[in-house]
Amino acid sequence: MESEQLFHRGYYRNSYNSIASASSDEELLDGAGAIMDFQTSEDDNLLDGDTAAGTHYTMTNGGSINSSTHLLDLLDEPIPGVGTYDDFHTIDWVREKCKDRERHRRINSKKKESAWEMTKSLYDAWSGWLVVTLTGLASGALAGLIDIAADWMTDLKEGICLSALWYNHEQCCWGSNETTFEERDKCPQWKTWAELIIGQAEGPGSYIMNYIMYIFWALSFAFLAVSLVKVFAPYACGSGIPEIKTILSGFIIRGYLGKWTLMIKTITLVLAVASGLSLGKEGPLVHVACCCGNIFSYLFPKYSTNEAKKREVLSAASAAGVSVAFGAPIGGVLFSLEEVSYYFPLKTLWRSFFAALVAAFVLRSINPFGNSRLVLFYVEYHTPWYLFELFPFILLGVFGGLWGAFFIRANIAWCRRRKSTRFGKYPVLEVIIVAAITAVIAFPNPYTRLNTSELIKELFTDCGPLESSSLCDYRNDMNASKIVDDIPDRPAGVGVYSAIWQLCLALIFKIIMTVFTFGIKVPSGLFIPSMAIGAIAGRIVGIAVEQLAYYHHDWFIFKEWCEVGADCITPGLYAMVGAAACLGGVTRMTVSLVVIVFELTGGLEYIVPLMAAVMTSKWVGDAFGREGIYEAHIRLNGYPFLDAKEEFTHTTLAADVMRPRRSDPPLAVLTQDNMTVDDIENMINETSYNGFPVIMSKESQRLVGFALRRDLTIAIESARKKQEGIVGSSRVCFAQHTPSLPAESPRPLKLRSILDMSPFTVTDHTPMEIVVDIFRKLGLRQCLVTHNGITPPWHYNKKRYPPSYGPDGKPRSRLNNVQLSPVDEAREEAEEEVRLLNSTIL
Repeated sequence: MESEQLFHRGYYRNSYNSIASASSDEELLDGAGAIMDFQTSEDDNLLDGDTAAGTHYTMTNGGSINSSTHLLDLLDEPIPGVGTYDDFHTIDWVREKCKDRERHRRINSKKKESAWEMTKSLYDAWSGWLVVTLTGLASGALAGLIDIAADWMTDLKEGICLSALWYNHEQCCWGSNETTFEERDKCPQWKTWAELIIGQAEGPGSYIMNYIMYIFWALSFAFLAVSLVKVFAPYACGSGIPEIKTILSGFIIRGYLGKWTLMIKTITLVLAVASGLSLGKEGPLVHVACCCGNIFSYLFPKYSTNEAKKREVLSAASAAGVSVAFGAPIGGVLFSLEEVSYYFPLKTLWRSFFAALVAAFVLRSINPFGNSRLVLFYVEYHTPWYLFELFPFILLGVFGGLWGAFFIRANIAWCRRRKSTRFGKYPVLEVIIVAAITAVIAFPNPYTRLNTSELIKELFTDCGPLESSSLCDYRNDMNASKIVDDIPDRPAGVGVYSAIWQLCLALIFKIIMTVFTFGIKVPSGLFIPSMAIGAIAGRIVGIAVEQLAYYHHDWFIFKEWCEVGADCITPGLYAMVGAAACLGGVTRMTVSLVVIVFELTGGLEYIVPLMAAVMTSKWVGDAFGREGIYEAHIRLNGYPFLDAKEEFTHTTLAADVMRPRRSDPPLAVLTQDNMTVDDIENMINETSYNGFPVIMSKESQRLVGFALRRDLTIAIESARKKQEGIVGSSRVCFAQHTPSLPAESPRPLKLRSILDMSPFTVTDHTPMEIVVDIFRKLGLRQCLVTHNGITPPWHYNKKRYPPSYGPDGKPRSRLNNVQLSPVDEAREEAEEEVRLLNSTIL
């Protein structure tokens, strides 16, 4: 039923076939497979080629309503609903920028008329800073709330603080005087579930009861999270970054950044993290911040009425999201610039920086971790790195690239299988099964039982005199009474070797479970699981290099810089480098990732190892495929995204890939004054096109403009309701002057106000590289294609990525990105006139 509803809303027929087999759950969550196959067009700025800029002329709508209109004042909705965008449509950046320039000129021209107009001008000028300030405040506050709630609910799986129920485990024991150095996490105020239920703190019975309660709470949290997502906000699942990238490129997804999505994502993100699933909250925090930015943008007309300006706010919001996720304001700005933003002018850079600053300040004021830091795993190292260590750092980069390539292929294959099998129809059951397997396997291993952020913190931390972790169980050969910050390299003890085996098992567990967890119908980020996998591998490599340097310090590679009794190797540094390499291998981030990790550690001297590992991981990953995980999910879901970083290598021309082909029936067109209302309505009902070229006549085929299907429908319905004498036989006129009609003819309907009279054009011999660049850099929705400099016989419908796989399961050709429809040829002058019109607007 939902598939048919999508079809009747104007989706292309092929898209209906692509979603008819999908589950009702997925049609909202993964509806992009249906979104991309319908044809759209544009209701661009209404410019008259015979009218000079700045002049006025008289426009008659329906033959009776006269209005003196400025060149671009036609965009002020002469007909309600015309000029806006439907759900699952792409905006036209050129039209939106023209609207904003006209609004700005109108405000400047009036600001000297009165004090009130001057106040409105100042309000408009400062509205951008106000909206990013509000976005930063809300993002920081929500991030602090999520951090505090997630820590409390994570510890709830193991026990509860009787003295203060709202304290987590660490906070509960802060004020206790009965803790010991070896067992600093045990205090009388904190009770495990075994102590509360069966009254035993130790023994097999206590272990089994804690095991059962751990599984119970994990399943409860996971079930509640997926149920809330399924019932209240289907768009709240996943990380949200692929959709954010698509929205920032100009696509409309109604409700994806709405208040319900924000509310449910905030709640379910806490539940998903607390359930112990192999996911993180850092990616979804970007979605949460963008929801805040979208909601606050509606308070300011400058952004609520202009989709392009609204995306500047969303770019700043994504920077604020990364700022609070990692405590890295500068890294957040670079992340927005490098990874998610499609249009990033200089003023957006400043506002992104300010939003990230405000968000980080609010989070620091809340201090959710109690360590006066913005993140839980902030560390500082004091030992320099040496040239020889670049070799293991590069090896970690190779591991990160291999992990990224494996994860992308495995996760995309599993997500595709989920869509094509019955298993995908039961998202609640899938989440419960994944949560149960995760909880059962994770509890026996202390490193998988830990919250993933806690695990990364322990792996990053350097072993000092106050550390009691098994990873720091070295045989102490130095004077016990001498306490220093830099402890020399020592032989590993039993605890270290035991921890290595547990970390190896944890590494395998994390790799497998992350593949199946990312993409389930709960909020799920990928940053933290990827960093955990890299940190585990890096810590193992770091301990190995440390022991190699201790036992073989006389080797030539260690002899010059690593003496006996010196602190040469820092295993925590290897964990940090491995974390950056694995995250870079999955996302293919480079500059922003290095800055984020640098801000995490505060160590300027470790930038070179980070750069070496991140670039190596990117090169190795690109050898297996140039797409990161987010681009792969964009392609899987069929979102209309033209990646500016992707190179178009085909040597075809526009005419080689047109749809329909030259032998197919011609594209349906409208004439400027020879069709009736019934003719247009029949054409709308009989075709699935979302727009029609308007020509002079069937004989001349001279281009007049382009009309959207939606605008035609709205204009005709509005005319029937508001204007007398409009019937089915009424002549529809797109020309500036209504032709003479017999006296007994019904009243004509003039629709010039909805016509795009300056469509962008290229020739049929234009290389596809140029066509793709035009759509990327100008943000067009469509352009008309001319033949031999005579007339526009083809129409380029829209930019899009087609669904990656057809009904036969085979990959579809990338050439389908361009669809052209032929019209008949006409006179040479038509092409010349179209070129002139384009030069005036572009």
